[in-house]
Amino acid sequence: NLEIHQMDVKTAFLNGDLNEEIYMEQPEGFVDPGQEKKVCKLVKSLYGLKQAPKQWHEKFNNVMMSNGFKINECDKCVYMRNTEKGHVIVFLYVDDMLILGSNNEMINSTKKMLNSKFDMKDMGIADVILGLKITKTSEGYSLSQGHYVDKILEKFNKHDDRLAKTPIDANLHLMKN
Repeated sequence: NLEIHQMDVKTAFLNGDLNEEIYMEQPEGFVDPGQEKKVCKLVKSLYGLKQAPKQWHEKFNNVMMSNGFKINECDKCVYMRNTEKGHVIVFLYVDDMLILGSNNEMINSTKKMLNSKFDMKDMGIADVILGLKITKTSEGYSLSQGHYVDKILEKFNKHDDRLAKTPIDANLHLMKN
C-alpha cells in the first residue's frame, strides 16, 4: 500500500561543492578580451568534471542525513525515514529518484524538503523510471521492461510482430543442478 512518486534533479552535477582547487580555460564565447591567457577558478562542480558525481552524491547525502534520513548500508543510494506519521524511502539514481511513502503527507513533506535544497522537477506518481514501467495492481506493484525492449527493437529495425511462445529453445531439456 505504498505510494510511489518520481522526481528529477535539474542539473544535479552543478550542485556539488569542490574540496580542492580546480581551474579551467575560459569557455568558448566567454573569453574576456585582453585576458585570453587567464583561467577560471571553479567554485562548484561542472558536468564532465571527474569529481562531479562524487561531489553531487556527497551533497545529496548530507542533505538527507541532516533531515532525519538514515542511509541503507548495503546500497548508499537508498534513504529511509520513520516517524509517528509514517515512513518514507528515497531511491536515488544519479539525478532520478523514486519516493515511496506510507502516505501522501510523508511523500509531500519529503518533496518539499528536496525542493527547498535543489532545483527539482516533480513528476508525480511514478510511471516509468530507468526503462522500468511501474504498474499498480490490486496485489502491489508490477515492473515490466516490455516497452523498453520494443524501443530497442525499433531502434535497430528488428521489430517483428511474430510472437514467440517461449524465449528459450523448446528442445532444450533442463536438469536439476
